[in-house]
Amino acid sequence: MRRTRNAVCPLDIGGSNPSLSAKQMNENKKMRHILKSIPLFLILISCSKPVAINELKGDEGIAIDPQTEKPYTGEAYLNYFDGQLRMKGMYEKGKKNGIWQYFIAGRDNRYYNITFTDGEIASVNYNEGDTQWSGIPIIAANMDGVGELEIAKNLAKFELMTCLTKQHDTKMIKRCSRIKEIYSHIVLSCGTGEEDYKRINNILKEDSSFEFICNDIADGYSDHFSKFVSSVREKYPTKTIIAGNVVTADMTQELVLNGADVVKVGIGPGSVCTTRIQTGVGYPQLSAVIECADAAHGLGAHIIADGGCTCPGDVAKAFGAGADFVMLGGMFAGHDEGGGKTIKKNGSKFIEFYGSSSDTAMDKHYGGHADYRSSEGKKVQLKYRGKIKDTVLNILGGLRSSCTYVGAPSLKQLSKCTTFVRVNQQSNDTFE
Repeated sequence: MRRTRNAVCPLDIGGSNPSLSAKQMNENKKMRHILKSIPLFLILISCSKPVAINELKGDEGIAIDPQTEKPYTGEAYLNYFDGQLRMKGMYEKGKKNGIWQYFIAGRDNRYYNITFTDGEIASVNYNEGDTQWSGIPIIAANMDGVGELEIAKNLAKFELMTCLTKQHDTKMIKRCSRIKEIYSHIVLSCGTGEEDYKRINNILKEDSSFEFICNDIADGYSDHFSKFVSSVREKYPTKTIIAGNVVTADMTQELVLNGADVVKVGIGPGSVCTTRIQTGVGYPQLSAVIECADAAHGLGAHIIADGGCTCPGDVAKAFGAGADFVMLGGMFAGHDEGGGKTIKKNGSKFIEFYGSSSDTAMDKHYGGHADYRSSEGKKVQLKYRGKIKDTVLNILGGLRSSCTYVGAPSLKQLSKCTTFVRVNQQSNDTFE
């Protein structure tokens, strides 16, 4: 519960009190003289209540008092849609000054202070929660044939994570014999639909040991999604909340302020994603990772680079750009553990792999696309890759060598040792 400070005004001491001594009356006369010498506007400020930021007008970055039509001086605040305090601080002549406190939705122990000088940020001090995770920050995507429990069991052996598909329910999870051993390496996926949210609630009601919840939609640019993330944070204040996908710094900050611990970054770069082709919407993945990582880290949060990796070198580049986690779909597809549909052609074995917004996925899970939408994914046939262990070892070997080449003592330090140079192609394809 937010505590508020009531304004206290001086008492009216204009009248005399016959019970007072002569000495007390003389002291009162002195006090009246002092009060008369204090400018009236100072007394009014001390008695005035804080003003909601959304009630102030804006004029070229200056907060204007709507009553006086002058730059606002005084305390201001802003609440979340549910009434919880979001931020508070002081304006001086229309500009933020001093310490402003920002609160993470649903997290009393997570806030940060920004010190402003004449409207400009001077410093940021973040109070980070006590949740810690250890392992290798690579995540199998929540896609059919990738975000599966069998994949999760095998990746957990290497301390990697798996984001389960949205189709996993309590019954499916109970059938996993090793589920208690891999809690910390499983992420539960949840869309914004009522039934989807109910499914996640049922899983956590049955077993509260899961630590990660991923609020996952293709387009995170909506007020509805921000409010949904905030509601999940309110319901599960101790869980680690992942939210996305977005590709810009401002929306990364918006999701963090609404309760996300980790923001998932990427629109259109996936190997079986056709969003950029079908809609013309997208953002260069490397640029998105760099910009969103900077925004998230400034608030003490983290990001996941989701999509665009085709080889171990791409995974290293994502970490080098500032990603805290890297999510892989196509690179983890086509293995025995994924359980995809197997096809034999000309003596070779292939496994079907398709995007989450493809016709195949929509027909399988939702009875097809809505009439007003089109497919934003495709179906491909991947050459059979055998056991996922070999792919994991290949990726980890590439990461170790990458750290060695650039002089990074650890994966966490890779971004501090990385410099990017634009090239026309990253490999010599003479013998391909």
